[in-house]
Amino acid sequence: MLRSRRGKLKLLLAIAVLVILLSWLCVFVGSSEYGRSLLLSPCFGDQPSQDLEREALASQVRKVEEENLQLRLRLSQAQGQAGAVDGRDGSQQWAASFEDGDTPGDDRSNRTGCPKQQTVQKCELLHVAIVCAGHNASRDVVTLVKSILFHRKNPLHFHLITDSVAQQILQTLFQSWMVPSIHVSFYNADDLKAEVSWIPNKHYSGIYGLMKLTLTKALPSNLSKVIVLDTDITFATDIAELWAVFGKFSDKQVIGLVENQSDWYLGNLWKNHRPWPALGRGFNTGVILLLLERLRQIGWEQMWRLTAERELMSMLSTSLADQDIFNAVIKQSPVLVYKLPCFWNVQLSDHTLSEQCYSEVSDLKVIHWNSPKKLRVKNKHVEFFRNLYLTFLEYDGNLLRRELFGCANLPSSPRNQLQEALEDLDEDDPCYDFRRQHLMLHRIHLFFLQYEVLASPDPADVTLVAQLSMDRLQMLEAICKHWAGPISLALYMSDAEAQQFLRYAQGSEVLSSRRNVAYHIVYKEGQFYPVNLLRNVALTNAETPYVFLTDIDFLPMYGLYDYLRNSIRQLELPQRKAALIVPAFETLRYRLAFPKSKAELLSMLDMGSLYTFRYHVWPKGHAPTDYAKWRTATVPYRVEWQPDFEPYVVVRRDCPQYDQRFVGFGWNKVSHIMELDAQEYELLVLPNAFMIHMPHAPSFDISKFRLSAGYRDCLQTLREEFHQDLSRRYGAAALKYLTAERSL
Repeated sequence: MLRSRRGKLKLLLAIAVLVILLSWLCVFVGSSEYGRSLLLSPCFGDQPSQDLEREALASQVRKVEEENLQLRLRLSQAQGQAGAVDGRDGSQQWAASFEDGDTPGDDRSNRTGCPKQQTVQKCELLHVAIVCAGHNASRDVVTLVKSILFHRKNPLHFHLITDSVAQQILQTLFQSWMVPSIHVSFYNADDLKAEVSWIPNKHYSGIYGLMKLTLTKALPSNLSKVIVLDTDITFATDIAELWAVFGKFSDKQVIGLVENQSDWYLGNLWKNHRPWPALGRGFNTGVILLLLERLRQIGWEQMWRLTAERELMSMLSTSLADQDIFNAVIKQSPVLVYKLPCFWNVQLSDHTLSEQCYSEVSDLKVIHWNSPKKLRVKNKHVEFFRNLYLTFLEYDGNLLRRELFGCANLPSSPRNQLQEALEDLDEDDPCYDFRRQHLMLHRIHLFFLQYEVLASPDPADVTLVAQLSMDRLQMLEAICKHWAGPISLALYMSDAEAQQFLRYAQGSEVLSSRRNVAYHIVYKEGQFYPVNLLRNVALTNAETPYVFLTDIDFLPMYGLYDYLRNSIRQLELPQRKAALIVPAFETLRYRLAFPKSKAELLSMLDMGSLYTFRYHVWPKGHAPTDYAKWRTATVPYRVEWQPDFEPYVVVRRDCPQYDQRFVGFGWNKVSHIMELDAQEYELLVLPNAFMIHMPHAPSFDISKFRLSAGYRDCLQTLREEFHQDLSRRYGAAALKYLTAERSL
C-alpha cells in the first residue's frame, strides 16, 4: 500500500514538472516571436503605454502561473500525506520553499518581481539629494536638473550637499531660475568632512565621493526617504516612476540600488586586482533609493563605520569611494538591499553589460556617464546617448518654468511677485517693452568656468569688469594678453551659446591657462540687451577692493594693471572717494600695431591712425576728459562732471550699481557717472593710462536706436524718470542735472 502511494506520488511529481517546463517553453517561444528577450527585466511592463503584445504575453504568463499553482497545491497535499505515513518532514520543507517560488539558499526578501505598479500622488513632494563641489560639478548638476524638470509632474525638493563654491553658484541659479514648485535646501559639506576624512580614497571625486554615506546625519531628521543621484546622471523619464519603487521595498529593505554593470567587483580585470567585498557583481551607487527613517533605526552610521574600519585594515583605501563601503555593508547584510532593474542606472563606462538593460529607446530610464571619459566612452549606442545628453545640455532652461496645474505655489514666491509686477504694467504704454525688460529676472550661472580666489588679496588690487555677447567673443584672448590681473565678465547667451563658449574657452591656450578670469552667464530672455544688468552681475561678483569698469571692445594699454594698482596706492584712494578716469581712444583699423607707451600713442594720434574716442560721433561723451591737457600731463588732474559725460573709470567695488532701467543702447553709462557725481566722487584723470577701442560691426540695439523714433522717445522718457528718482534720493544736490538737461 505504501509502495503504491509512493509510486503515484512520483508519477504526479513527474507530470507536474513536465507541465511546468512545457508551459514556460510556450511563454519563451511566444515572447521570441515578438523579438523580446526574457533576459530583460519584466518590469518594462510597468510603463503606462504598454503595447498589445506585452499585454497578451502578460495574460499568458498569468494563466500558466495559475495552472502551476494548482499543480503545486496538489503536489504539496500529496507530499503531506506521504510525509504523515513515513513520519518524515524533509520533503514537506522542500515543498514549502518550492511553493514560494524560491530556490534553496535564495533570500526571498530581495526578489525584484513586478507586483502591481505603485503610484505617486498628484502634487506629492519628491525629495532628491545630490552631492556637488566645485565649478565643473555645478555645471553637471544643471544638466541633470534640466533632464529631471523636463519629465517631472510633481513638486520637487532638491537637497544639495555643497562646498562654498557650488552653493554660491547653484543658490544664485535657482533663485534666478524661479521654476514653480521647486524647493532647494543647501547643506555645508565642510560640516561633514570630519565624518569621512579618516577614510583614504583613491577615487577622483576625493572626499566628496564619500559624502553620501553621511546623508542620514546630514539631511533633516523628519525626512523619511530620498533619491540620491550622482551629478553625471541624465533622466529619460519622470523621476516619480523611480520614487514609486519605494513602495516595493520589503520591511527589511532600506537601500535601492542597481547591480554594477562592469566586472570590477568580480576581481578579474587585471592580475592581482583586488576589489572590496561585494555581493556578486556588486552595486553601483550613482542612483540610490534611501529609506532614511529605517536606516537611522538600524544604526546605519555605526554600521558603515564599523564595516569601513574592518575592511580598511586589509584594503588600506577605497578605490570607488562610497560605493566600496556600501557594497561591503550589503555583502555583510544582503537583506538590506532592494535590487532595482538595471534600466534605472544604465552605466556607460567601457566594457559594461549596459546593453543588456534596454532593447528599445522607450526602455531607457536613467543614463549614467560613470566613466572618467564621460562622453568619449566606448558603447555601441554612445552616439544616441550623447545626443540625448546634449539635448538637455543645450536646452533652453527658461522653457522649464512650467506650472504644475493643481499644485499650489508659495503665495509670496519671487515668481508670483514678478508676475504681479508684470500684470501691473500698462500694455498700452508706448514704452511697455522697455519696462517689461527692466522687471525681467534672468537666469544667472556664476563662475561658469574654474576660478581661483586669491587667499589674501592686495588692498589695492583691481579687477577688470566688462560684459559681452557671442558676437564679441573674439576679444577675450586679446584682453587677456593685455591685462594680467583678475577679470570679471558677464556673458549674455542662450544655453546652446553657453556650451559653444565653453568649448571655445577650453580649446583656447590663452583662456584655458588663466584661472583669474570669472565668467558669469546671464541667459537670454526678452528683446533688449540688458547691458546694465550684465555690468552689475560682473561688478557684484568681482572679488578685489577696486574695479576697472570698461567695455569688452576696448584693449587696455600693456601694463595698465600694475599702473592702476600703483596709482591707487599713491593717491591713497582707500581714504578718499574718487573715480580714476582712463582716457579712451579708438582706431578704425582692424589690424593695429598697438602703442607700447604714451609717446607712441601721441605719435599715432598726430598721424591720424588713432582718434579720441567718438570725437566725430559723440564728442560730449568724453570731451570733459580734456585730451589737450592729458597730452602734457604728468600727474593726475581733476575734471568736473558735464552732461552726457561717460568715461571709463576705476572705483571701489562698493560703488553705486548701474541703473537697470536702461537696456539696449543709450544712457547706460551716462546715468552711472551722474550718480557717482551725485555721491560726490572726485573725477581724476590718470596721466599715463589709456585704452583703445577696436572696430566692430554695429550692434543690433544701436541699429534700433538709429532707425526707431519710438525707441528714442522711450529713452527720453526713461531719462526724465531717472532724473526724478535722482532728485528724490539726493535732494537739492541733484537739481543741477535737471537744469543741465533742460539747457541742452
